[in-house]
Parts: sequence; structure tokens; C-alpha cells
Amino acid sequence: MKALKTLSFGLIFLLFVSCGSTKPINPLNLLTGNTWALSSLMGQSLDLNQFSGGLPSLNFLDDSKLAGFSGCNNFSGNFMLEGNGLLIDPGAMTKKMCPGSGEKEFISAMNKVKDLKISKDKLILLDGSTELMSFVPKKE
Repeated sequence: MKALKTLSFGLIFLLFVSCGSTKPINPLNLLTGNTWALSSLMGQSLDLNQFSGGLPSLNFLDDSKLAGFSGCNNFSGNFMLEGNGLLIDPGAMTKKMCPGSGEKEFISAMNKVKDLKISKDKLILLDGSTELMSFVPKKE
């Protein structure tokens, strides 16, 4: 019986020690470590015909700067990350004429972003619990 108590105490101790050594992942490090390519918009798979110049992408840079491609035009702006909260301001954008509605829908969704979920291989931008867009790391 004494050996069982000692074994139980040892297992509990190891559980606490191992749990305490795990560091939380900093979302900023994951955001800034990738160029993110759009993989879905408003919960739907992408119609590539709506993006004449290629897939939209986001680059989260140092000092809360944002750069990206809308599928037709380039933009540069800012972002603010606080916990799981994220605000995106696409800022200045080139003014090429773009066929289709993809760029307009992409920019509209970016302006609604309030939250994010992130891992090393997926970025989901949300408005509360509503998924606006998802991204995967761009293969260079």
C-alpha cells in the first residue's frame, strides 16, 4: 500500500512538472514567420477565376506593419494583435482595374477581422465565431 501511495505521488509530481515546462506559443511569432496564401473566403473554397493575378496573400511584418496582395493589387498597412484579437488595416493600395469580384470580397472580409486562430500551418481570421478567411503558408 505504501509503495502504491509513493508511486501515485511520483506520477502526480511528474504530471505537474511536465505541464509547467510547456511554454505558450506566441501568435506574433507564427504570424510574422510566414507569407500566408488565401485558402478559403467566407467559408467557401476559392474560385480562382475571381483572382486574375493569383491568390491573395498577407505578410505580417515587424512593427505591426502589414503587406499583401489582393489577387490584383498590392497593399501596405498595419495590424494590431492583442491576445486572440486582431485588427487589420490594409492601408494604401495600388489602383489596377481588376476583373471579377474576388478582390472586393477579400478586402471587405479583411475589414471585418476581429479575431484569429493560428498554428504553424493554418491561419483563420474571424469575426467573432464566423470564419471570414483561412490561409496556409505560401510555398516559395
